[in-house]
Order: sequence, then structure tokens, then C-alpha cells
Amino acid sequence: MARVKGVNTDEVESSIRKVLEAQSERWGAPLLNHLIYARRPTIFRGVRAMWTGLDASGLIDPKLVALVNRRVASLNGCEF
Repeated sequence: MARVKGVNTDEVESSIRKVLEAQSERWGAPLLNHLIYARRPTIFRGVRAMWTGLDASGLIDPKLVALVNRRVASLNGCEF
């Protein structure tokens, strides 16, 4: 459980809400870290830009990204 409370999805700007809604459709709920990033829209956009850039670069295979995300989540005690 995070020590910092995430945003209320009804109170964020529409571009951020769309990302959080897409996460809800894919995983059943918005990702907790994104709810926290959304407290500061500039940070949220920066984090999303990093992931978009990594995806677009083609330097890291998407399957490897998924494995790394799951491993990090596991190390942090998160049920991914």
C-alpha cells in the first residue's frame, strides 16, 4: 500500500483520465503508481513519455519489458 494517496480519477484532466481509463480496461483498475504520478500532471506526462519512447525505440523487446515489470513488482511485494 502506498504512503501517498493517489488522485481521484474524476478530478484529473481529460488526457490523464483517458490513460487511467485504458489501464482500467486492460488491468481492471488504474495502476497505483500512475494514480500517484497524476498528482503532478507534468510528472505524469514525463513518465508516460519515457515509456512511450522506450516502446517506440524498439530497443527493448516488449516481452522483456513485461518480464522486467513483473520481476520489479515481485521484488516490491506488488501483485502485478
